[in-house]
Amino acid sequence: MTKIMGRIGRTSAAIALAWAAVACSGDDDAAAPPSGSAGNPGSAGNAGSAGSAGSAGNAGNAGNAGGAGNAAFSQIDAIIEAARAKESPVPAITFVLVDRDDHLVYARSYGAIDPTQRLAVASASKMVSGLALFGVIGQGQLSLDSTTGQVLGWPAPKDQITLKHLLSFTSGLPQDPSCTSDGDITLAACVDQIAAMPLEASPGTEFAYGSSHLHVAARMAEVATGKPWATIFDERVRLPLGLPAEVAYFTAPRQALGVTNPLIAGGLRASTDEYTKILGAIFHRGVGLGVPDALFTAQTKEPFQVAISSSPVNGIGVDFHYGLTAWLECDTPMTGCATISSPGTFGFTPWLDRDTGYYAILGMELKKPGSGKFSVPLQQSLKPAIAAALGE
Repeated sequence: MTKIMGRIGRTSAAIALAWAAVACSGDDDAAAPPSGSAGNPGSAGNAGSAGSAGSAGNAGNAGNAGGAGNAAFSQIDAIIEAARAKESPVPAITFVLVDRDDHLVYARSYGAIDPTQRLAVASASKMVSGLALFGVIGQGQLSLDSTTGQVLGWPAPKDQITLKHLLSFTSGLPQDPSCTSDGDITLAACVDQIAAMPLEASPGTEFAYGSSHLHVAARMAEVATGKPWATIFDERVRLPLGLPAEVAYFTAPRQALGVTNPLIAGGLRASTDEYTKILGAIFHRGVGLGVPDALFTAQTKEPFQVAISSSPVNGIGVDFHYGLTAWLECDTPMTGCATISSPGTFGFTPWLDRDTGYYAILGMELKKPGSGKFSVPLQQSLKPAIAAALGE
């Protein structure tokens, strides 16, 4: 715990100082803060030289971190600005880049958005939910081989669905039952409804992206621990990472409504700064959180060779497969990927690359669902520029 809290403190200090420097840089393009948010750095400038923990460097120095050239960060800016210019309305985005040593390398907001502004991160919730569930496994209360029959008492043939099936979206359950968006019931009641639905495929044979799988997985964790999901998340993720109580799951996250039936696959609200702490914990394979390292290895692999029944990335020019609550961004998903991600339908896109040695977020909450069609191509175009900025 001491080790991870030290990392959190260093990263938080660097982020706070960097954004303070940006906000004070006096750039004429700085946007006004959105209502109710803490001071907006807008498109004011750059994180400066973040080469050492706790030091943001000089604002307006093109984000030169650890000796990386200004041109590399100018390229990052150019890519983001070009993508924004093609959209109407022009999206507001916060970009954060942190290296493997938790040094804030670059941070900038483009438009009226603030890194402390809490957002509905949508499907970026999935990787966070995976971290919480890994914590339950780490306590010995579940395993990847735990079944719905053993934990929830489901009858055949659904009794053979394992936690691994659920975390990889290969359970064969209907993708998006309406009860997962019903704020007037409990998570347990929704899962009872899902239990009564017929399977659409045999477990472990088809990948179908949707909300049902993690709802059932969360209910298994509730039964195994005797605690509600909110408490599981608090104990396994929020409190160890020093996050405020407002970082929480809701049925309707954009309105911050509904707590009895939280949307496990998409209901988290968090700021870009807050999510950065969570992403750092995942990058460092849960050090200090009591999670077995083997789970993070398993997360990076496609556990079953399956048919792709429904995938939101098929139509946006990428051929990602899926591991455990994360997209696998490589050509060898069965043996493992160094880069994993969890983009959301409103555009919020976190990812990490353990080979190159960084984790990053495109923080946004766009108005129209399906905004991953904007953010994922942007993320893909940024990856070479990030590698260049880091000298890789």
